This record gives sequence, C-alpha cells and structure tokens, in this order.
Amino acid sequence: MESAQFQVHADLETTHWWFTARREIFRRLIDALIPPSKDRLLVEVGCGTGGNIAKFASAYSCVGIDISPHAIERAVKLYPDHTFVCGEAPGDIEQELASASIVLLLDVLEHVDDDYQLLAQILSTVRPGCYVFLSVPADPCLWSQHDVSHGHFRRYDIDRFEDIWTGLPVTSVLCSAFNTRLYWPVRCIRYLNGRLGRTSGAAGTDLKKPWAPMNWLLHRIFVGESRYLLGLLRKIHIQQHRHGVSLIAILRKTEG
Repeated sequence: MESAQFQVHADLETTHWWFTARREIFRRLIDALIPPSKDRLLVEVGCGTGGNIAKFASAYSCVGIDISPHAIERAVKLYPDHTFVCGEAPGDIEQELASASIVLLLDVLEHVDDDYQLLAQILSTVRPGCYVFLSVPADPCLWSQHDVSHGHFRRYDIDRFEDIWTGLPVTSVLCSAFNTRLYWPVRCIRYLNGRLGRTSGAAGTDLKKPWAPMNWLLHRIFVGESRYLLGLLRKIHIQQHRHGVSLIAILRKTEG
C-alpha cells in the first residue's frame, strides 16, 4: 500500500465497522486458544498503522512489524507506548518470532508475490505449538479498484488459500470463509462501482465510515459471526463456510 491508503487506515481503524469487528473476532478466537497473559508474546506481521497491537497489548506482550516506513511512523505516533519495527519478517524479528505464542498475518499474504514462501519462512522460525492466524480477501469475483489501490496480487478461493500451507509443518485448526453475512451487499457495491468507474471511499478504496447507526449495525452483523467461528474451533460445527468477503485460518506449528 501507499502512504495515502495507510492514512485512510489510520483515520478509520479505531471506529470503522470492518476494522473493529474483525479485531473483536480475532480477539475472541485468540483468547479461546491462548488465555491472556503478559508472559505470552503476540507478533503481528504487517501491522500497518498499529491498531491491532494497541488493542491486543492489554492482554499479551506485543510486537508489530511492517515494511512500510509510512505505516510504522504513524503507528509510533499514534501508539507511542507499544513496540513497532520497520523491517521484513522473518529476518528482522527472528528472535521475537522464535519466542512467540501467537503470530498474526491479517490481510498480508495477498500483498506478496510468493505467499507460500513468506509463510514457509515464518513457520521455519516459530517454535512448535505457536498459533499462526491468517486472513485474506476472498473470491476473485470481488476484485475491484479497492484491491488495486491496496496493492493486492490476488483474492483467494478456499482451495487456493489452503494450498499455501500444504506440505508445511502445521495443523489446520480452523479454516473458513467469514464476513459471509455481508457478502452479497459487498458484491453488489463492488459491481456497481466497477460499472461506474469509482470507489466508495478515499484514496481509491471502499473504506469510508458510514452513518454512526449504520456503522454500529454493520459491526454487530459482522462480529456476530464470531459465534459460528468459535463453534468451528470447538468442533460444534463441522461445515465450513466457503463463500464470504474474507477467509480465515488458524494454523498450529508442529514438530518438523
């Protein structure tokens, strides 16, 4: 992403429904697997402007890393009490990754040409038992100027997503589509914007905070999916969702 897109994220990530609901969903899933403790280290690869680190740091020791100087500069300015590194993973944070209990790559893999190599390198650094949380944008049919402006290489279907860790030393704890309830509204908006040659928000993105009551409603609709995902995690539900705006996976590093 460019500086303009990072500024949009910095402006919206504490209030916009997509950021707040996604963060709450991941917090619930993380807490279900790794009870909060400052003795446990959470590393976010591709932390952007730092909103996730700022929220998760109340429960875990946290480090965020991003290759963008613009993003890290904003993260340090917005959240000066937290630890951020400007650099590449795994090379610039090998020590932190080696002791991490939790690694987040949230909407990161679509930004790199070789997603398999990046994940393989990170998994070669973390210790057995570490949980790696992934999310990526789903469904190539949703490809739009929003993806182009964010520097995406691809959107994923679930089979392509699972291919990323095939043959790597991990157990898949959870894999599913999410943001499923809002899939059709998003698809209709993306289609209409494409026909009209526009986006819905600033800097070539679809990110714009809606009217406050609508923002609250969209947050509640999205975050409500956490119950289903927790059910998948606990094996209460068996059938994964295969269609949504995003995909989620939780991997556990194994020996080997």
